[in-house]
Amino acid sequence: MSNIVIKAENISKQYRLGSIGTKTLTNDLKRWMYLMRGKEDPFLKIGEANDRSSKGNSEYVWALKDINFEVNQGDVIGIIGKNGAGKSTLLKILSRVTSPTTGQITVNGRMASLLEVGTGFHPELTGRENVFLNGAIMGMSKSEIKSKFDEIIDFSGVERYIDTPVKRYSSGMYVRLAFAVAAHLEPEILIVDEVLAVGDAEFQKKCLGKMKDVSGQGRTVLFVSHNMGAIQSLCSQSIYLKYGTIQQTGPTDKIINYYLNHELKTDDELSLPFNADIPACVTQLTLLNTEGKKTKTYLSGESLKFEFDIQAQTEGNYQLGIGIASALDVNIYSELSEPVQLKKGENRIQYGNTQVKLAPGNYALTFNLLYNGKSIQYCEKVINFEILEINQEGETYSLNKGAGFLITQGIFKVNN
Repeated sequence: MSNIVIKAENISKQYRLGSIGTKTLTNDLKRWMYLMRGKEDPFLKIGEANDRSSKGNSEYVWALKDINFEVNQGDVIGIIGKNGAGKSTLLKILSRVTSPTTGQITVNGRMASLLEVGTGFHPELTGRENVFLNGAIMGMSKSEIKSKFDEIIDFSGVERYIDTPVKRYSSGMYVRLAFAVAAHLEPEILIVDEVLAVGDAEFQKKCLGKMKDVSGQGRTVLFVSHNMGAIQSLCSQSIYLKYGTIQQTGPTDKIINYYLNHELKTDDELSLPFNADIPACVTQLTLLNTEGKKTKTYLSGESLKFEFDIQAQTEGNYQLGIGIASALDVNIYSELSEPVQLKKGENRIQYGNTQVKLAPGNYALTFNLLYNGKSIQYCEKVINFEILEINQEGETYSLNKGAGFLITQGIFKVNN
């Protein structure tokens, strides 16, 4: 007996941009007659890949194109890719929220999906009523739902508001209750989109732990996330999507490295828009090496230096906060500078450290500009840089862009 619980065969999904109709009543009726007879839509055109960075010439795009894969019972599958890759569209097709343009999906087992905030909840019903409604939709009896009810409420942490209509919930409360319902009503297949990003760090950790428990009980989990650390810790296998097509499938470590090598782009400088509504703002960020030259790569053990061009409208004391995260979205270092005096107009300051040493890998830089102790400009993971290894012959080489880590730490110094 096969243990395949999900099988996707030649799945494609096409969307038309702008107007949905054919623009004439005659053609609309012709399309309807063809579809009623089970024939292909005569006005269905070959579209372009869903590359959001280019305008394109066709009014049709393929959100997914020729997707084939199988998922066995008990598998925990991560689905990764940039925004617009087709991840959410694929989950909606698997969850039967929308149908594919071509191909077919075979699903064996009771499925619970958490696709976006509020999915499956009726806003006018209370939290309690929505728990029972979702359970009934999944085919559970009232007694089965009652047996899980206290556990669901305890996990969600919204007991005080359980008899309040969910339309009055915050997005975080929505997600807490929705995840608790999806995970505790014993689905054989659990599908989770990026919605966990709405919750706080503690709840995200709690959710990841629950998904591990669910998979440990022999149930299947499909998990979409931009957090590579979460994908790595939870999923044994992963699928990498790009422009609606599968690029690679296989063990998660291999797929994450492939994804990072093909998607992460390093640069030596970044221009930012001027904001006249705040006392000052960073307009350009430049990465420098020990010789003061622009760089997007550092040698392992080399000092880090970041140069900020700041346009100040108000003279005064400012502070810069620096954060460094690994390619797997693990925050490994943060530092807040001592106050620095900025004059009105253009300022250039360098933020450097001779003691912070990073292991080979890929990293992202976050900065926070503060005025009088209050954050006025926060830019998260705005620029990527790479730490290279050097061999005994003095040649540099790049490792797989996985999770780097901190070797030693010191204190960044600000010079202006």
